[in-house]
Amino acid sequence: MSRTGGSLAGRLSAPGPVDEHCRAKPAGPLRPYVAWYTGYRQRGVPPARHRGLPSPFLTFIVTLDEPLVILAHPDPGQRPGDFATLLGGLHSAPALIAHEGAQSGIQVALRPLGTRALLGLPAGELAEIDVPAEAVLSDLGTELRSRVLQAAGWPERFAVLDEILLRTMAARLDVTRPWPDVAPEVETAWRLLLTSGGAVRAAELAEQTGWSGRHLASRFRAEIGLTPKAAARVIRFDRARRLLAARAARGEEYRLADLAAACGYFDQAHLAREFRVLAGCPPSQWLAEEFRNVQAATRLDEGTWADRTW
Repeated sequence: MSRTGGSLAGRLSAPGPVDEHCRAKPAGPLRPYVAWYTGYRQRGVPPARHRGLPSPFLTFIVTLDEPLVILAHPDPGQRPGDFATLLGGLHSAPALIAHEGAQSGIQVALRPLGTRALLGLPAGELAEIDVPAEAVLSDLGTELRSRVLQAAGWPERFAVLDEILLRTMAARLDVTRPWPDVAPEVETAWRLLLTSGGAVRAAELAEQTGWSGRHLASRFRAEIGLTPKAAARVIRFDRARRLLAARAARGEEYRLADLAAACGYFDQAHLAREFRVLAGCPPSQWLAEEFRNVQAATRLDEGTWADRTW
């Protein structure tokens, strides 16, 4: 592909199962707000379930040939359902997604501080829930899916995303500040959490911003969707599971004790407990399940930590 950062795996060379995966960076002006686009298409593969794990990004999915089937949302009070498009906020519990041998779509990783510019609302309003994209983007969401369906291939689909998101951003963005209506103190706290891999304590964040811990927690949660403490937990977990997946994908032996130390956990038992809470299963089970799914193997370690500094 001509786009920087793009790659195409699983090219179809003969009749049989289809397993396509394509990753690209958005247009330059969008990158402070969108981390990446991921296109996927599978056909003729075994039915599977996938865990949608907590991460520092909001999820925006536009499906192609079949709906996204959510068996369980991060909020257990939200009923299972099928989605043609989906917007999901930051969350601290896994979602459970199913397919019967076929699935296809584009997943967009949205940065929390960018949702005002792209969606017209703070990320906090989508915390822990999943909604159809049309509920937020109205006719723009309908136009986006219609044009993506008509596009000839992955580069053309990503170009449609660029065009529509750039148009949306231009209509909403205050050019005097990169994060319109976001308090600088919240921006500072979020950056510190990301760049430290979730290692900065809430008290330190309050000291850095000059706000009280209570005021920071309230404003941060309203903007981002999690408290600083919960966000640190999710960021630390996201880093740990990607490092774990990267080592497994390369066939390297991994020791949970070493991973725990590298990611700021007290010990291996602490890491294992966090996995059970945030992923809903132990690390070994997660690896065994996910390496059979579309967001697995080489997909699981997508992106560098430097990608996540906004």
